[in-house]
Amino acid sequence: MRLLKYGEDGELTITSFDDNAIPPYAILSHTWGADTEEVTFTDLTKSSGKDKPGYKKIRFCGEQASKDGLEYFWIDTCCINKENQAELSLAIDSMFRWYRNSARCYVYLADVSSQTSNTNLEPSSSNLYSAGILTRFDASSPYQIFVARKLELLAPSVVEFFSREWCKLSDKISLKSNIHKVTAIPYEALEGAPLSQFSVEERFQWRQNRHTKLKEDAAYSLSSIFDVDIAPVYGEGGEEAFRQLHNKIRKQGECRQKREECLRDLYATDPRKDKKRIEETKGGLLADSYR
Repeated sequence: MRLLKYGEDGELTITSFDDNAIPPYAILSHTWGADTEEVTFTDLTKSSGKDKPGYKKIRFCGEQASKDGLEYFWIDTCCINKENQAELSLAIDSMFRWYRNSARCYVYLADVSSQTSNTNLEPSSSNLYSAGILTRFDASSPYQIFVARKLELLAPSVVEFFSREWCKLSDKISLKSNIHKVTAIPYEALEGAPLSQFSVEERFQWRQNRHTKLKEDAAYSLSSIFDVDIAPVYGEGGEEAFRQLHNKIRKQGECRQKREECLRDLYATDPRKDKKRIEETKGGLLADSYR
């Protein structure tokens, strides 16, 4: 996993960490601008991109992380080399874990101003869509990993919403009731309960109101919610992508059922019968194992 950090000289650096040595970090949820506006991994390797509009989000995340006592932070636009298909696939598979393990998730709402009256968000507010809080989670984006905004509601324990002026608007806990009403995500899931305890049908309901720029992304973005691995094949179409997702979920269910049946058989088996069977099939070579 690559993480960003501002050095004492104010320069932005990017560092790779092994999974067992990742320091505490903040993570950014945001709406992608045009491809030419976002700072990419290639830009960072060339020490360029500061003149791009998307650099403002990097500065925000870095400064807010520093205020929260975090030295490192992660942003999807520039921490993943999307030109490397293998790395992109690995990032998709790792996304839920990266968000879940973050110390804080900052939701940057570039089109929401804290200076206008309709963005004065109170915990009791029910008009989250017009305020821009929940529409950001359904924003279109060129890659699956940047559209799974509901994943960013589910995975991190701390989620905070910020205006384009970098002012904190609210947080997931304060808006939990409203988020539940709008997204149909159960309170337990928002509070960090394992997603496996929710049925497949229930988890599929969470995808309602999601719009993606690429049809395949509507399916790929659900892979983490179902804990399945999907290799993205852009161009296969939305129908085929969903067929691939359903097949993965079905096979996962079959494997889980077989494991459960195997465990039941092991617990129900009489050891004396096992001894007799082994002696008969192995010529008694393991007979002493049961004495």
